[in-house]
Amino acid sequence: MSVTLLLIALIGITSYMAFNDRGKFYKMMHIPYVEAREKQYYRWLSSIFVHANMTHLLINLLVFYSFGQVVENYFLAVFGDLMGRVNFLLLFLLSGIAADIPTYFKHRNNPNFSSVGASGAVSGVMLSSVLFAPWQTWYFFFVIPVWAIVAAVLYLGYSSYASRQEGGFIDHDAHFYGAVFGALFTIVLEPNIFPFFIAQLKELPF
Repeated sequence: MSVTLLLIALIGITSYMAFNDRGKFYKMMHIPYVEAREKQYYRWLSSIFVHANMTHLLINLLVFYSFGQVVENYFLAVFGDLMGRVNFLLLFLLSGIAADIPTYFKHRNNPNFSSVGASGAVSGVMLSSVLFAPWQTWYFFFVIPVWAIVAAVLYLGYSSYASRQEGGFIDHDAHFYGAVFGALFTIVLEPNIFPFFIAQLKELPF
């Protein structure tokens, strides 16, 4: 059974239930101010499974479906059926948790900050995919073709820049740190992937 599809089903169901239960939604949100005072660090994990609205949910699940299936298959090929699924699940969940930790320290004294969603976890899976196929073509908005390595650099650069700007409702820090963690975690799991990545980079597609 595909771990990607199981996660999509679980996130979809949990998010939908939280849309109709604001108490459940609040208990699962990433709220650094509350976490620091109530020691509710479970929120680093639970916040992955709830979303602000249906649009937020559908975008995250669509992107995750696109990259998750590919990376899961890479993991199965590298680690085998059992450990491939286990490692892929860890990649997703730990990327989501790692995405929340920096914002915890950044906003633990800010009662107005909160975030939800699987974006950090999805970012980790996206960046992991780049290590396997840096010259693969991604399509921004399903139309504009961009090489994966170029898109990754632009994504990290924009996320870093946007996180330093005031205002907004998107947790760009989570995108950045989730993505970086996903790439590093993949390399730690299989160190040979990095020289493979470098070798792939040298094979220019033009």
